[in-house]
Amino acid sequence: MKMQNRIVFCLLGMFMLTTSIAFAQGEDVEGSKDHPLISRFADSTIVYYDVEQFDEYILALGKVEWERDEDYKRVFNLTKSKQLEGKVTRIQYDAPEDRSTLEIYRNYESALKRAGFEILFAGAREELGKDFGEAAYNAMRNVRGDYFHYLDSYVEHQRYIAAKLSRPEGDVYISIFVSISMHKRNPVIQADFVEVKPMEEGLVTADTMMEDMTRTGRVVIYGIYFDTGRADVKPESEPVLKEIAKLLQQNSELKLYIVGHTDNVGDLAYNMKLSQNRADAVVKTLVSKYGVDTKQLKAYGVGFLAPVSSNKTEEGRAKNRRVELVEQ
Repeated sequence: MKMQNRIVFCLLGMFMLTTSIAFAQGEDVEGSKDHPLISRFADSTIVYYDVEQFDEYILALGKVEWERDEDYKRVFNLTKSKQLEGKVTRIQYDAPEDRSTLEIYRNYESALKRAGFEILFAGAREELGKDFGEAAYNAMRNVRGDYFHYLDSYVEHQRYIAAKLSRPEGDVYISIFVSISMHKRNPVIQADFVEVKPMEEGLVTADTMMEDMTRTGRVVIYGIYFDTGRADVKPESEPVLKEIAKLLQQNSELKLYIVGHTDNVGDLAYNMKLSQNRADAVVKTLVSKYGVDTKQLKAYGVGFLAPVSSNKTEEGRAKNRRVELVEQ
């Protein structure tokens, strides 16, 4: 497998030398660098650089649509997307003024194909919908800070490609958005890399949960997993469940409500029942598998009645699907 990876990297490196993907001559922001899987378009400069060792990312796989809400604000929706988790690297480049977005896009497209990436979605101009950059990178919060402003672009210049590389050590997803910004004269390139990998374990512990409980009276849990529309606790929930059991066994006087929360997909009655069933399943698992005293637990489901984020975006809905531990 290591030899296969070296071949992929060598092929990509050779191709980069024979195209106009090359290192920039300008001054990059401090601490930034190209991602090792793909370099940059010739003479481009890094103006924004952000790396998160583990984060969520919403990969656009379709055009954007939007409508006005009751306050006449725009609400964006990607017609197709994929939610990812892993190491996320976000890089924004300024490209030379005398290069077209088509030339830049074609170079990246060729590089990805030659390196063995599978193209998941590609589009240009109206195929992406109006305000694609604002939706995919601002509304979905895929860019930190204010640099999403430079992705607010003219429809006739916008181009986008999303691709995937399958690897034994974990898949890599790449999205490339090329545009002419309404705030700049030169092309802007947003290159995002998501290296899918499991979250580092041991960060949510009985001790950290007790600290949250003491400070706020509740603990928000995202490490308990269910299939869509189901209430069966998935095996990958075990690390967090073990820590909850440890918390309760170390604090025998502590009594908790296990509260299930959902997003707003489906009607209220459906989500109230689903959240209750999920809370019941967590209690049952803690008692039967981890030996927690049943007197310490009560299960309740509140559906989507207590959101922590807007259900109008995919990112918000993901945050709303959770389990909370609330002190009785």
